[in-house]
Amino acid sequence: MPKLRITQVKSGIGYDNDQKKTLKALGLKRINHSVYQEDSQSVRGMIIKVRHLVKVEESG
Repeated sequence: MPKLRITQVKSGIGYDNDQKKTLKALGLKRINHSVYQEDSQSVRGMIIKVRHLVKVEESG
């Protein structure tokens, strides 16, 4: 299964609490922090919710 590299590029300050919790659920802690997640429907849904705060790259 392919993996996604998710990098937080903007702070969650000033956004709704559910968006902050989504960043935490993805494993992101601070700006420029990157995590690798399996490419699945649930992860894609979380990315869509915070797409303005993260950058996503596919890593084979």
